[in-house]
Amino acid sequence: MKPAQILPILGWLRTYRRADLGGDLMAGTITAIMIVPQAMAYALLAGMPPQAGLYASIAPLLAYAVFGTSRTLAVGPVAIVSLLTAAALAPVAESGSDAYVAAALVLALEVGLISVALAAIRAGHLVNFISHPVISGFTSAAAIVIGLSNLKDILGIAMPRSESVVDLLAELAGRLGDTNWVTLLIGGGGIAFLLLLRGPAARRAKRLARGRGRMLAQTAVRAGPLLLEAAATLAVFALGLDQSAGVKVVGHIPTGLPPLTLPAFDRALWLALLPAAALIALIGFLESVAVATALGAMRRQRVNANNELVGLGAANLAAAFTGGYPVTGGFGRSNVNFDAGAVTQLSAIFTAALVAVTVLVLPPLFRPLPPAALAAIIVVSVINLIDVKAFVTAWRYNKPDAAALSATFLGVLLLNVETGILIGLGVSLGLLMWRTARPHYAIVGRVGDTEHFRNVKRHAVRTDPSMLLIRIDESLFFANARFLETTIAAEAAERPQLRHVVLICSAVNVIDLSALESLETLIESLKAAGVTFHLAEVKGPVMDRLQRSHLLEHMQPGRVFLSTHEAVETLQAADALGAPVGLMAAK
Repeated sequence: MKPAQILPILGWLRTYRRADLGGDLMAGTITAIMIVPQAMAYALLAGMPPQAGLYASIAPLLAYAVFGTSRTLAVGPVAIVSLLTAAALAPVAESGSDAYVAAALVLALEVGLISVALAAIRAGHLVNFISHPVISGFTSAAAIVIGLSNLKDILGIAMPRSESVVDLLAELAGRLGDTNWVTLLIGGGGIAFLLLLRGPAARRAKRLARGRGRMLAQTAVRAGPLLLEAAATLAVFALGLDQSAGVKVVGHIPTGLPPLTLPAFDRALWLALLPAAALIALIGFLESVAVATALGAMRRQRVNANNELVGLGAANLAAAFTGGYPVTGGFGRSNVNFDAGAVTQLSAIFTAALVAVTVLVLPPLFRPLPPAALAAIIVVSVINLIDVKAFVTAWRYNKPDAAALSATFLGVLLLNVETGILIGLGVSLGLLMWRTARPHYAIVGRVGDTEHFRNVKRHAVRTDPSMLLIRIDESLFFANARFLETTIAAEAAERPQLRHVVLICSAVNVIDLSALESLETLIESLKAAGVTFHLAEVKGPVMDRLQRSHLLEHMQPGRVFLSTHEAVETLQAADALGAPVGLMAAK
């Protein structure tokens, strides 16, 4: 294995150009401006103190820069993982307590270890096992849960954490009378301000000419959360709103670099958090690989899924030992990093350095910062995650996918995050089994005088009443073997002149033992009715296995034909001469 495959940083460092430095520096700066308020907001969403978000935006970025394969992925705290973290830690400790923070370190460590273990067994292909509808349903529902969970901070009311939206809305409705109107003004005004920047201001920035003017305009738009934090903090400090109006503030944030932390080894705690850690590792991996692959494709850069597991594992291990909590690659942040001109992970190193300067110098300025402003940042950041179009598209294109999306969405919304995802996975797997257990098949006939054979229900074709040409569009295995047997038997029973059944195997990649036995049973029942069974268009690997079985002997006098055309021509000629068909194995 090449050194660059073990440490991807060696790959881009070796070919780094001085001309790329400006782009990386600009992207790192813009991403840092964006990540500071977001990281603090997401930490509060996870139930962690705000500095934990900042800590999780330093060492993890450096670790990913060394081990990750994407040159523009921006790693750090994200909304979805923060929500999953809060859901995982709520049953084991009180939010914000020392025990809660200690449990978060264990969770990050487990996520890191699971990611590295998956990379060791080269399990990067796991990205294919969760369907897009499940991810879409989870993301949309999680965005709604995240938004509603932050209403308490925008309204300035205290309320316990709820597992479902129903309970959350019921709690909110019962406490609306406790609303702090000054806090609501800060939170609501912050949402309006950020939406204004995202809408008209962002469109104005795009219309500007390319160059420095456009970059400055885009930077101003992306700095909106930081501007909101500054304005809200200044207002609370200057007017003494925390004292006079009861506006809640963040309070003391420690000054200094992230401390070195050692996750506790508590067997019961590790076991309790293990399922959630596995889920966070998988969801974080899926989110990161999706955005890393999309960004890499724009520059024809390859992203290695197994190396990504190592990179994300290293980032989470770094978070565990520096006072953070689980992290992953973020969609919005990575796109900003890419658009701002990032060429390599040196941009992430610049971001980490600027965040480190922030925690060294600026924490005293954050003391009057109202959580309502951070909640506004979260609410606006997750709005785009609600994807109504995905459901409409799924409903129009494939209703089983729409069912999986809806099940996941409702499960997360009405029950809880983990249960919702498990329901979505269960529905997806159930639908997959249902589809494979009842595969599509087609009775085919000849198109005109050609050698092409197509579905009799879709094309004007010629058929021979003495032949049943049936194409099965799925591999044959235990789940659908009985279906194929009963289908062919039923079709044969409707054709009194039938003499030959030809099973077209152009789409069959595997025939397992259960399907083999089912075919043998079918052949015997057809023989009893005076019908001969044949195969056509069998793939080489499938034929190799069949030759090691007794199926070909059971088929006699049936044959294995190279093509459907050859089967029809040979069988019609044999019937015309009244000659036996014989047995021929395909090559």
